Amino acid sequence: MLELKNLVVQYGAITALQDVSLRLDRGEIVTLIGGNGAGKTTTLRAISGLLRPRSGSIWYEGADITGRPVHKLVGKGLAHCPEGRMVFANLTVLENLHMGAYLQRDKRVIQKELEFVLTLFPRLQERQGQLAGTLSGGEQQMLAIGRALMSQPRCLLLDEPSLGIAPLLTQAIFEKIAELNRVRGLTILLVEQNANLALSISHRAYVIECGRILLSGPASEVKANPQIRDAYLGGA
Repeated sequence: MLELKNLVVQYGAITALQDVSLRLDRGEIVTLIGGNGAGKTTTLRAISGLLRPRSGSIWYEGADITGRPVHKLVGKGLAHCPEGRMVFANLTVLENLHMGAYLQRDKRVIQKELEFVLTLFPRLQERQGQLAGTLSGGEQQMLAIGRALMSQPRCLLLDEPSLGIAPLLTQAIFEKIAELNRVRGLTILLVEQNANLALSISHRAYVIECGRILLSGPASEVKANPQIRDAYLGGA
């Protein structure tokens, strides 16, 4: 469904991604793990059109989408839920969710997706009229995911959904991510510092270091790798 081929991305003279290749098959959850500055967020930003690669290509559903603008990709079913949530703090929960459906013109479809999101995240149902900036970190993350879902994606890029969130809510959010994959068949590329939790819900995984893919394979095998356990799983 999604494939990166020999991707190189630079910030000025600094090479952030070096010859990165990875793939997502339809219906998979694939996690990308690595340390700070390894290139995880850069990978997602390149896929979603926020960064233009220096070389290499990005293929989505059989088409080369390298360098295409963000709104064009959203219209093709590719959504990006960014690191740090980036909700519209001065808009209500409901207004934020409607912003996610800005390309949709059919009001019946918008209402159907809204009902789905509010059922998936009951806390958002309770806080529809509340300003997004007054929500807790976990609630804002639910809102960010819900906003992305309003665009009816077939492939969702999730960047650090556990960042700055209490452990109890983190567990709840990851359960919802797994549910979206299981119930809706949503294909998900997940970037996450909590490697243990991410690997537990993923089908496959890639490990990235210094802008290069170091290792890939089934999530269970990556999780069992002694080097990965020592580096990212606290020796668990």
